[in-house]
Amino acid sequence: MTTADRLVESTRELLWERGYTGTSPKAIQQRAGAGQGSMYHHFTGKPDLALAAIRRTADEMRAQAEAQLSAPGAAVDRVTAYLRRERDVLKGCPIGRLTQDPDVMASPTLREPVEETLGWLRERLSQVLAEGVARGELDPALDARETAATVVAVLQGGYVLARAAGSVEPFDQAVTGVLGLLAARVVDPAA
Repeated sequence: MTTADRLVESTRELLWERGYTGTSPKAIQQRAGAGQGSMYHHFTGKPDLALAAIRRTADEMRAQAEAQLSAPGAAVDRVTAYLRRERDVLKGCPIGRLTQDPDVMASPTLREPVEETLGWLRERLSQVLAEGVARGELDPALDARETAATVVAVLQGGYVLARAAGSVEPFDQAVTGVLGLLAARVVDPAA
């Protein structure tokens, strides 16, 4: 791993653990095993490094989601695979948590990849659900966009509930609940 990669990876970890304000250049350098000169050789400063870290996290999150959402199978099965995939629930969503960081939200540059990623996720889920409607798997009255927004809201809210309780149980309950609502919209092919 190059020095630049170590700096980005260290920043990703620290942003997830401490947020933007709590992530100092010194902490990044210490975790990366890099000096100040190396950091400023590769990045113009903390905002530039944070942007690279947020973009890498966003790219990784999209790739993980796409793996489940583009798999073969029924729409609800793909959404289920995405929602049930292994996650570090008690740490929260590495992108969703950034919405609670006032410094990230105050910076249009840092906020952009967060907004884009959550927007992408809503749109991608909407596409999968619309496919399910088009293939006759889901009730034709299902609004794919609204349902996708609900799925993302439940997912992000599930992280918050789990962190507040110090337990994954509220997250699992939220996911089970939204999947139950989706299952009620599945069309019985025998009917």
